Amino acid sequence: MSPGRETELVVFDVLGTLVDEPGGLRAEIRAAAPAADDTAAGELLALWQDHVAAEQGRMARGERPYADSDTVDREAAELVAERAGVTDLETRDRLATATRRLPPWPDSAAGLDAVARHFPVAGLSNASGPTLLRLAAHGGLRWHQALSGAAVRAYKPAPEVYRLAAEAAGCPPERVLMVAAHAWDLRAAREYGLRTAYVPRPVGDPPGEADDFDLRVESLDELVAVLTRK
Repeated sequence: MSPGRETELVVFDVLGTLVDEPGGLRAEIRAAAPAADDTAAGELLALWQDHVAAEQGRMARGERPYADSDTVDREAAELVAERAGVTDLETRDRLATATRRLPPWPDSAAGLDAVARHFPVAGLSNASGPTLLRLAAHGGLRWHQALSGAAVRAYKPAPEVYRLAAEAAGCPPERVLMVAAHAWDLRAAREYGLRTAYVPRPVGDPPGEADDFDLRVESLDELVAVLTRK
């Protein structure tokens, strides 16, 4: 049977899959701290990413109450600003919202539009609702619904985040196709019962030899072709 006939909803991971998260954050850091060279900008980016990963891990372990991505991003931005010596309050405030201006990959906008002509499409992300709204506007990303882990006060790979997708479509999990560039994300989606499609991105998490995803495509254009094949 065609993969498209088994699908009632196509769900896309956003950060890293549809937009270049590290590249966009690096550009925003360079704008906030223009004196930082490439090496310093890389260290500041790592500081941001390490903080986000550490805090999400603490929340998953119950060591910290849930805080949405806007809160954690602001914390990361403050750490970066302190390290870089950025004192201007307006610059620091803008840096705190850097995730809202991440650039889309070249095929993201057109790929989403093409999929959406045939299937309901949703974004499923750890980013907050306000961030997803502004990311979509900034990058020309059009989906029928934006689903944020903030709705269930959790971050992927918590199963309740993937449950949002099946509940949004009102269908069994196996009728939902999750598209992501991160193998860890797809493993968790598969564990919950969603079908899975891997698309490579320069900043993604490639599958291992043991990963058995339903689809592996090289681009969103190929994904559209596979899903619409008769």
